[in-house]
Amino acid sequence: MPRTTEVICFVVQSVQNFMRSPVKINQISLDESGEYMGVCSEDGKVQVFGLYSAEEFHETFDCPIKIVAVHPHFVRSHFKQFVTGGKKLLLYERGWMNRWKPSVLHEGEGNIRNVKWRGHLIAWANNMGVKILDMISKQRITNVPRDDISLRPDMYPCSLCWKDNLTLIIGWGNSVKICSVKERHASEMRDLPNRYVEIVFQFDTEFYISGLAPLCDQLVILSYVKEISEKTEVECCARPRLDIVQPLPESCEEISSDALTVRGFQENECRDYHLEYSEGESLFYIISPRDVVVAKERDQDDHIDWLLEKKKYEEALMAAEISQKTIKKHKILDIGLAYINHLVEKGEYDLAARKCQKILGKNTELWEFEVYKFKEIGQLKAISRYLPRRDPVLKPLIYEMVLHEFLESDYEGFATLIKEWPGDLYNNTIIVQAVMDHLKKDPQNRTLLRTLAELYTYDQRYGKALEIYLTLRHKDVFQLIHKHNLFSSIRDKIVLLMDFDSEKAVDMLLDNEDKISIDRVVEELENRPELQHVYLHKLFKRDHHKGQRYHEKQISLYAEYDRPNLLPFLRDSTHCPLEKALEICQQRNFVEETVYLLSRMGNSRSALKMIMEELQDVDKAIEFAKEQDDGELWEDLILYSIDKPPFITGLLNNIGTHVDPILLIHRIKEGMEIPNLRDSLVKILQDYNLQILLREGCKKILVADSLSLLKKMHRTQMKGVLVDEENICESCLSPILPSDASKSFNVVVFHCRHMFHKECLPVSNTVSPVQFCNICSAKHRGPGSAILEMKK
Repeated sequence: MPRTTEVICFVVQSVQNFMRSPVKINQISLDESGEYMGVCSEDGKVQVFGLYSAEEFHETFDCPIKIVAVHPHFVRSHFKQFVTGGKKLLLYERGWMNRWKPSVLHEGEGNIRNVKWRGHLIAWANNMGVKILDMISKQRITNVPRDDISLRPDMYPCSLCWKDNLTLIIGWGNSVKICSVKERHASEMRDLPNRYVEIVFQFDTEFYISGLAPLCDQLVILSYVKEISEKTEVECCARPRLDIVQPLPESCEEISSDALTVRGFQENECRDYHLEYSEGESLFYIISPRDVVVAKERDQDDHIDWLLEKKKYEEALMAAEISQKTIKKHKILDIGLAYINHLVEKGEYDLAARKCQKILGKNTELWEFEVYKFKEIGQLKAISRYLPRRDPVLKPLIYEMVLHEFLESDYEGFATLIKEWPGDLYNNTIIVQAVMDHLKKDPQNRTLLRTLAELYTYDQRYGKALEIYLTLRHKDVFQLIHKHNLFSSIRDKIVLLMDFDSEKAVDMLLDNEDKISIDRVVEELENRPELQHVYLHKLFKRDHHKGQRYHEKQISLYAEYDRPNLLPFLRDSTHCPLEKALEICQQRNFVEETVYLLSRMGNSRSALKMIMEELQDVDKAIEFAKEQDDGELWEDLILYSIDKPPFITGLLNNIGTHVDPILLIHRIKEGMEIPNLRDSLVKILQDYNLQILLREGCKKILVADSLSLLKKMHRTQMKGVLVDEENICESCLSPILPSDASKSFNVVVFHCRHMFHKECLPVSNTVSPVQFCNICSAKHRGPGSAILEMKK
């Protein structure tokens, strides 16, 4: 059966932009996996990058790059290679540390016009002919010369394509050659490459070749046609032809021929057409300056007919969607409706409902028809999840019908739909009344109450919604208040909110003091002091000064409900009345708090006495005396402890660094038994020895550091000092070195780097042989002293 071609128009959609070029992009090359792409452009830029990875290489040449070809297996790590063609054929290989190394494969025969890479073979065309390089041996194995040298190679470019790994098809001008790469016999090799090329088919065509591609054992040839106009009798450009031919040894047999209608063919030239093919799919792409034409063997309508006959509706729908611009007999919608009916007949209601989304699209009439059909078979619940909610929107009656279906049989499903669906899809009043009717039968149903609150929210009746949420103690109550700014509605519901969740309620109230004042909250909580304390405590934690007017009240609240935080409160607050706090703490016998208040009020002796008498805690008393750092307190502590052996032991163990232990030991009565006295005395001696050791250690360190610094200074001062022509005498301000180096001279250089001619130094009136720098000595002894000294 003769093969035929068909023109298919399609829309190309950009899924990702990788590079924008202000000039023409000359060629794009993909590897076989379709994961890496190479691009070259007229401005000399070459870029190779991964379509699904961040790997990238880019280079800029000083001339336009017409050709790029990536290795067919570029996706593999050891095949990271590509070639570029301009005036040279360059091979780039990724080597050590991911660096790209270029090497020249060929140059000197004009521009590289075309490159095709298959397996281990690279074929390229230049002005002289076609060459093939074996990448394994890195040897050129053939040179196929150009037949018609009268044709300009830039106007009538060479077309190359690999049929398989060893068969190259060459089309140039009106000549076609099919070349086979073969292995050379070992006896014939000598210095020759181990492969050679044999031309197995060669023939001429009627027209110039713009592109060619293999089709099984046949060839698809895109021809550039010129013909004589009948009117003007002038040669002009005709429509390009797509021919299928059967190659023969010295000729070819035409199988089919189609003239392609492309826009602007009258102005096109041979080089303006290209033929590309998708291997394995029998798709051929004819590219012209204004159109892209796809040639296929099979009619898609026939394929869809076969799929529908076999009841493969999903495949038929997919095929129709893919070829929706080319099918003539079928419509996607008709196939989709047949598919839905088929699924309903099979009982696959959920899948049928899901397909409605895709098939029915924005057609409201079809949607409503399908909903009523699902209602007739009792499957409204199946389609409810897929009903459109925005663009398009169906009639409110449709949504109300579905909601009533759920309300009669599934409260949870009804609640889910109310939560998911926008409130403007249905008549809210009708649904609220329906819910109220059901609540009459079951007034404590939490699901219905929660749903009713949401319906009230949609209807902007926030007060009623808030009451229901508070009754249910629902977690969304705080979100509802924030979202709709319902603070005016909760002024009399603060106690309810605190009972529900005091933490969240207090945070919300404190975050919105401008809407509900502190005074209003405290007033509302007056009859619930435990909640009042929670609020005021958190307020104090946030800001010690905001609730200062309530600090007196807080003393009682802390004492009643939160004693552990009373002492921190007294320490941090600067506004609570100390007398009132002292009174409350004394009434409740809060010793620690009372001690703190007494010390803060300046009555340290009473505080110490209370620690000793009430707490009987010598360690705390000693700690208190250390904090106050008052000698009289230490005296009182010693007097109180002198007749109490356990207290004396505590003092001996802890006051060594604050009070001389000898003063305490002298006051101990003779014959008094003191527990662990020996250990206490040993500890005192050990502490004393430790202090002596620390002093000696510090002294050693100081001496060692001083010696080290002295040696360093000595080494520094012993170093030589550079004296050159730029230095001057600090006395006469003339150069330190004479202009005539042959003359003798005496120079004195001090360690401070000040320099003098010896004769410029003033004569010292001391008998000491040591000389000092006049400038530095003047600075050390005070301003003007050196001047006075020199005047002497």
